[in-house]
Amino acid sequence: MGDVTRAGSADPGQASTAELVRDAAEQISRLVRDELALAKAEMTEKGKRAGIGAGLFGGGGLIALYGVAGLLTTVVLALAEAMPAWLAALIVTVVLFAVAAVLALLGRRHVQQATPPVPEQAIDSVKADIEQVKERAHR
Repeated sequence: MGDVTRAGSADPGQASTAELVRDAAEQISRLVRDELALAKAEMTEKGKRAGIGAGLFGGGGLIALYGVAGLLTTVVLALAEAMPAWLAALIVTVVLFAVAAVLALLGRRHVQQATPPVPEQAIDSVKADIEQVKERAHR
């Protein structure tokens, strides 16, 4: 939190009440600004993670759509020819679904890392600051 006394005061017991109140107001103002900056930075990071996760979910959905198209092609080719062409289409379909599953799992993990959207570090820091102020007030 820093030094409680002003630079000009050698001993806090010799500082006037007005000086102590002014110092406390300055320190609280600085502390609030710093905590708001920390909360803003933390929320920006969580927003970025949520955006990446949503993009990966969307990518997984698009690949799954291509998988459905491949599956339909497989069915058509299987009915049309019952030989190698449908087998190739089936292999492509399986690969597309595997890619979709990987993207969906990665997206889910990114979204989970971004939630809950609460600036946890800033809250912990404020709690620690309050405890330190209480400790100093008791002394």
